[in-house]
Amino acid sequence: MSQTNESCTRFAKLLGIEVPFLNAPMEGIATPELVAAVSEAGGLGVIPAAGLAPDEIRAFAARVKELTQKPFAVNLAVPVDAPADAAERFERFGDAVSMLLEELELPAGEGASYAERYDLEGCTRPDFFEQFDAALEVRPAAVISSFGGFREPEEEKLAELGIVNIGTATTLREAKVLRAAGCGAVIVQGAEAAGPRLSFEDPEDALVGLMSLVPAAVRATGLPVIAAGGIASAEQVNALLAMGAAGVSVGTALLTTAESSACDAHRYYAEFGTACDTVLTRIYNGRLSRVLRNALVEALDDWELMTAGYPAQKALMGPLDRCASEVGRNDLVMLPLGQSAGRSAYRRTADCVHALFPRRAD
Repeated sequence: MSQTNESCTRFAKLLGIEVPFLNAPMEGIATPELVAAVSEAGGLGVIPAAGLAPDEIRAFAARVKELTQKPFAVNLAVPVDAPADAAERFERFGDAVSMLLEELELPAGEGASYAERYDLEGCTRPDFFEQFDAALEVRPAAVISSFGGFREPEEEKLAELGIVNIGTATTLREAKVLRAAGCGAVIVQGAEAAGPRLSFEDPEDALVGLMSLVPAAVRATGLPVIAAGGIASAEQVNALLAMGAAGVSVGTALLTTAESSACDAHRYYAEFGTACDTVLTRIYNGRLSRVLRNALVEALDDWELMTAGYPAQKALMGPLDRCASEVGRNDLVMLPLGQSAGRSAYRRTADCVHALFPRRAD
């Protein structure tokens, strides 16, 4: 590759890859074809397994292995407890969106409480420990944690199997915590990134940009640091590598590719939108998230700080989001979008990988 530094070489050797390029773990968007395409292009394809049941993780990985023999990773979300007053806030927010729930033919209105109609307790969510075991079974090169680092028992299992432990941080303090927890590399999520803030030690509204976060994490941890958030060009990659980053994790720039399952509206704004089309909101999952601004976000602006919190809010808004997507109500659907919006015109995943890391001429 034409862009490199010592940390890049170290990270690539650690994972057995050629190019320090990861796809962001975009649930419902990063298909097995996209993950495999990243790996085939020399990067590290990442399976978005946070919302998958164990058998779904195995099936996803099996399809990736049909398409490539190269290394890949699995991303999991560490369990997070809901706020103590989640149930009370859940009921209030349910009332606020009751008309929309009825319009989408979801349970609403008079009768049983929203907590009884929707899975507030997370009973139907996949069990994290079963997910983790399934991730180990598919033998990835790495397992990536979001919303915190793995505990010591999980860390030891990864070490025994020679699977690299990678954590995700949003601040310098979180990067240091992950280093102490035995991570072999750290992904740092800048304020520019799409989707929910993956913070676990510092407040989710501690929005630190990559220009500040990357060099600080590199100096403090001594680990390979992977930059994530608003990255769509080789110029950005060059700047991040000059600051010591070992590679990049890319999301929005891959939305327009043939291997992505993004809807037409999502693809349009990734290619023709601007950073001003994004907004930070908590209404969809209770966690501050960068998404495409839409009518629902604007209508519920006054409810921004009255959600049921993460992950309880997802129990209510998840079904609403799925139903809205099925009927094409893009004015209601959550479409994660980073600040690279408008700079994504890649038609194939490999095109994006090679554009950000041009091949060295022979």
